Amino acid sequence: MGLLIKGKNIDVNEKTKDYIEKRVAKFDRHLSNIGETKVEVTEEKTKSKDSRYVVEITLDLQGTLLRSEERAGDIFSAVDLAVETMDRQILRYKGKLQGRKRRKSGTETVSAAPEPEPQTEEAPSPGLVKVKRFAIKPMSPEEAIDQMDLLGHDFYVFFNDRSEQVNVVYRRKGGGYGLIEPEMD
Repeated sequence: MGLLIKGKNIDVNEKTKDYIEKRVAKFDRHLSNIGETKVEVTEEKTKSKDSRYVVEITLDLQGTLLRSEERAGDIFSAVDLAVETMDRQILRYKGKLQGRKRRKSGTETVSAAPEPEPQTEEAPSPGLVKVKRFAIKPMSPEEAIDQMDLLGHDFYVFFNDRSEQVNVVYRRKGGGYGLIEPEMD
């Protein structure tokens, strides 16, 4: 497992790097297919000192991304919270894999394509807070739902390999999922 630790608005010292390395090393015990682990530590200037540090952990599992992000008043607490969140995501991911193996019996296994690392830019207008740009890969709506669930999002933008259009899957309030297929007027 490759580990990349990056600081944003903060210099990550050796003590913090060592702590992060020890905490994320346990992910290898749970999963054997971890390609790269990225940890980004950010110090934000907030009114609340309880959420000043943000730690984002991204695991690349050969095509599937797992991501956790947590905030706390100190770096070490933020790391601990992000690691706990990632542990839950890993358990959910492993459960989905085992469920697929049980259902496989003659059907093709679905594997989610990766969500590339999005590029974030400064807000171009006062109303727009964040802009993300990322490459999208062709996948089925079922694969997009799996990827959305793994990331813990309520919606997921993807390129539908059947319709060859950009679509959005989303979680419905009443349960189940929806698919948005745009049409040109």
